[in-house]
Amino acid sequence: MLTLSIALLFSALSSSFAYAQTTGWITDAKHPPVKLRLLLTGEQQPQLKQVQAVLDVRLEGEWKTYWRSPGEAGIAPELNWSDSTNIAAVEWHWPIPHYFEQLGIMTLGYKHQVSFPLTLTLDNANQAARLKGNLRLPSCTDICVITDYPIDLSVDPTALTLDSDAMFLFNQGMSQSPKANPDVSVTATYWNAEQQQFIVQLNNQRPWQTPQVLVDGKQVEREFFAKPKLIIDNDKGLDSHQLTAVFDVTNWKGDVDLTGKSVAVTISDHTFATEHQASVGTLPIQYRQTGLVTMLGFALLGGLLLNIMPCVLPVLGLKLNTIALQQQASTSHIRTSFIASALGIISSFALIAGVLSLLKLGGESIGWGIQFQSVEFLLLMLIVTLLFALNLLGLFEFKLPAGLNTWMASRGDSSHLGHFIQGMFATLLATPCSAPFLGTAVAYALGASYLELWIIFIALGVGMSLPWLLFAIAPSLMRLMPKPGLWMNRIKLLFGFMMLATSIWLVSLLMPFFGKFAVLMIGSIILIVTVIWLGRVHGRKLLIPLIASLTLFAGGSLVVGSLTAGNWATPVVDDLPWQRLQADKIDSLTRQGKTVFVEVTADWCITCKANKIGVVLQDPVYTALQQPNMVLMLGDWTTPNPSVTEYLQSHGRYGVPFNIVYGPRAPQGIPLPVILSEKQVMDAISRASQP
Repeated sequence: MLTLSIALLFSALSSSFAYAQTTGWITDAKHPPVKLRLLLTGEQQPQLKQVQAVLDVRLEGEWKTYWRSPGEAGIAPELNWSDSTNIAAVEWHWPIPHYFEQLGIMTLGYKHQVSFPLTLTLDNANQAARLKGNLRLPSCTDICVITDYPIDLSVDPTALTLDSDAMFLFNQGMSQSPKANPDVSVTATYWNAEQQQFIVQLNNQRPWQTPQVLVDGKQVEREFFAKPKLIIDNDKGLDSHQLTAVFDVTNWKGDVDLTGKSVAVTISDHTFATEHQASVGTLPIQYRQTGLVTMLGFALLGGLLLNIMPCVLPVLGLKLNTIALQQQASTSHIRTSFIASALGIISSFALIAGVLSLLKLGGESIGWGIQFQSVEFLLLMLIVTLLFALNLLGLFEFKLPAGLNTWMASRGDSSHLGHFIQGMFATLLATPCSAPFLGTAVAYALGASYLELWIIFIALGVGMSLPWLLFAIAPSLMRLMPKPGLWMNRIKLLFGFMMLATSIWLVSLLMPFFGKFAVLMIGSIILIVTVIWLGRVHGRKLLIPLIASLTLFAGGSLVVGSLTAGNWATPVVDDLPWQRLQADKIDSLTRQGKTVFVEVTADWCITCKANKIGVVLQDPVYTALQQPNMVLMLGDWTTPNPSVTEYLQSHGRYGVPFNIVYGPRAPQGIPLPVILSEKQVMDAISRASQP
């Protein structure tokens, strides 16, 4: 037994001195937020004298490091390997970076974790080598730190073994790094000295999805090409899809002439990344522009359509009640009250634009409806909707000064502040809804300049407030409203129940934060207190509107599903075999002949639920999604989720719902409209699947 123990101990000690394929984690005590390691994958190509390695960098919190062209600030990581032996060359592969903007400074780089693949070329493939030198790695948050890390790793080609962890990191980095792609070509480049613009035009044999274009090069090292305006034209032909990138470089200092210079054009889309060297041409480039004016039209229409989305209906009940009670008011008062409501809507959109701008400045992920991922916002909205509901249901009457009374007013308070607040409240409740044209306008705004972001969001506010502005312009339309009477009390009760349902819905959204039991307790207390008070206030008078309200909400899902899919018998229970969204697996699944249906949703997204009940869980879509060749992936955006946010933004989307179908014949995916229909989903599945 003693002999066996000594043998095991000797074996363990021997293995500890065995050949190592990694440096282990390297840190600097003066800068603990960053650590890194160099690993050999064990893969080699003896005929090329090449060995694969990967530099794995981990950064805590908001620390980031840079791409080979860092941008308007920072410096690129640099490996000095001059002390190495039997090393002929070290080729550094650069994964596609992300844009970061802070205090108006734009940079390109990586947060949290990045794997840099390295290809080591040996002088002699049959002899041991040593990679020794210094890695200078910059890392920044509000401050920047440049740290030198000593690198020392022996490379013995005859003793290499495959390391699965290192291979995963290497392949992860290579999948995000540019490689040859015959489908994509640079067709033209042009330097417009007069307008200080660099324009590059590219062609793709497949449709563009959410491309990103970067420009750098040794001959333009001093110039930073900030995020360009992209014009996609997928209508050129089946094998000719055009992308024009316009880089506005008016912020460059001094006279710059790019004509004839060589530039590196790095292009990435959802499923590929490639790079081309190009010489800047002298011939002007013609391209079709999708400008701000077009997006303004989309924003106006999208905002207008928000008025008919279910999110806004409870607040519209308040407004309808106000309209009916103001029929005897003066024309000027009617006009100014509607203008106050419109200003409340527009101000709310301006507030959203301001918050998004601040988040964008800080390099945070942004999107439509992200405030519903905040527990503080949900609690505030719960309190407000509950007080509105209880007031509408007659549980109490406020006897406060007019300025405060308007917060809960539902009987046509004459204060314009009340109308302004109703407008703001309607907007905040509208944000979990998506409407046609809205997604296009928001995506354009969040990817554009700050000025354009504000313009688009103000246009959304103007679009949503158009009905109120119409009453302000033509107060005589008030005559078309029915006269005040008993119907108003019943309508007020109906909208009170709708507002109460909104409160219960907000309670359900708190479940990820507080747990199911706590949320059920809160919801139960709200319902019990409400029923007791209603019984005291209304007695039997409440019976008819109560039955009507319960019937309305209980049958709502069935009606929507029936009208959309034309099938009364299909189940509405979501028992489909969903998997968690893993974007990196989609490509391999489609190569295996699978069709992948991706749904990105959130519990607070009303449109998502309508799509689910009305289309996804209705035949023929429901049956099609259960076929053996189908893989269903679900991305949950109810609470902040960086991977889901990154996936959305990779498709140029900044909100939910988002649905897309991948397949052997559509590896880049077929995005579906915001509001689904049976035909669109089935057509996409058919087009993406194998024949």
